Amino acid sequence: MTADHFPPATTNSTWPGAEPAGQGRLGLASDQEAAQGAANKLIQGENLTALRALLDNYRGRVSLIYIDPPFATNGEYRVGATRTGTVSSSPADTLAYADTLVGAEFLDFLRERLVLLRELLADNGSIYLHIDYKIGHYVKVLMDEVFGQRNFRNDITRIKCNPKNFPRKGYGNVKDLILFYSKSGNVIWNDPQVPLSEADKERLFRKVDADGRRYTTIPLHAPGETVNGSTGQAWRGLLPPRGRHWRSEPAVLEELDRQGLIEWSANRVPRKKIFADEKTTRRMQDIWEFKDPPYPVYPTQKNLELLQFIIATSSNAGDLVLDCFCGSGTTLLAAQSMNRRWIGIDDSEPAIAVARKRLVEMPGSLFSATGYEFLRVDV
Repeated sequence: MTADHFPPATTNSTWPGAEPAGQGRLGLASDQEAAQGAANKLIQGENLTALRALLDNYRGRVSLIYIDPPFATNGEYRVGATRTGTVSSSPADTLAYADTLVGAEFLDFLRERLVLLRELLADNGSIYLHIDYKIGHYVKVLMDEVFGQRNFRNDITRIKCNPKNFPRKGYGNVKDLILFYSKSGNVIWNDPQVPLSEADKERLFRKVDADGRRYTTIPLHAPGETVNGSTGQAWRGLLPPRGRHWRSEPAVLEELDRQGLIEWSANRVPRKKIFADEKTTRRMQDIWEFKDPPYPVYPTQKNLELLQFIIATSSNAGDLVLDCFCGSGTTLLAAQSMNRRWIGIDDSEPAIAVARKRLVEMPGSLFSATGYEFLRVDV
């Protein structure tokens, strides 16, 4: 893979909002004079410096951050002419990046960047940090420190591959994890739903009524006692269990029973019927299956649908999405495909080359020279 395959650089000019290149402590220099000020920006260079340069114009303006930082593996990741991967690479392949920071040094490296990312994040913004099972529990403590335990939302298990049969004294590893935090309690949340499959319906709706309709039942009561109010009163001679209250007022329960929507057990315990044919979706849980591409164009390349799902859930059209370890640019492609603005940062020459190529080749939305601004960190 050579630079000849990718859009050529043009003359440099200083990016508005940064100090003039070569004159200040920080600088971002643009390769495309015509693209200066474009909403989308791809930045090549050390991301700590780039994040500091972004603070003046973007503090508190980023709605969503996704990062897939190094995993402290003490390994090297390479790009080959015919195949890219973490397992099938050759020492003769081009070095994409070296993941050599481990232990406390790695955590210090990550903390510095997380502090800046929190400053860039909007009050209603979220951050998703993708990490592996070997270092993830240390990173969780770090995220608690920077974003606050109260803003922890989920530890998401991501199924990344098919089952493995490598000989080892341990269970096969098919998952990594995504730590999901918000900046505050007022967070963008577009309640994610996934289609309810026929297999789901058979598993979740095990009962069948006289008309052949699949259904399940749920309790009529919910946690918490009602001291004053009808939901704490008796219905049909029954009080809600201790510490709970009726989900609906007795008059509503009476109407549900009249419609045949309440099932009574042999012990006279009422439960509400929920029918499968009235449900087309279910809420997404915290175990996701978004497997890595089988033939990646860059090491550690993530699933495009994974990023689209995150972006759809935690941002709105026109919002700004940031990835400061953008690698092959999957976050940027996902953001562009969903009408979000984006900023991507990476220090790797092969990563930037791949990202630019993928952006140009994006189906249905080909980028012109002014579709995004390409910048370099000038230190």
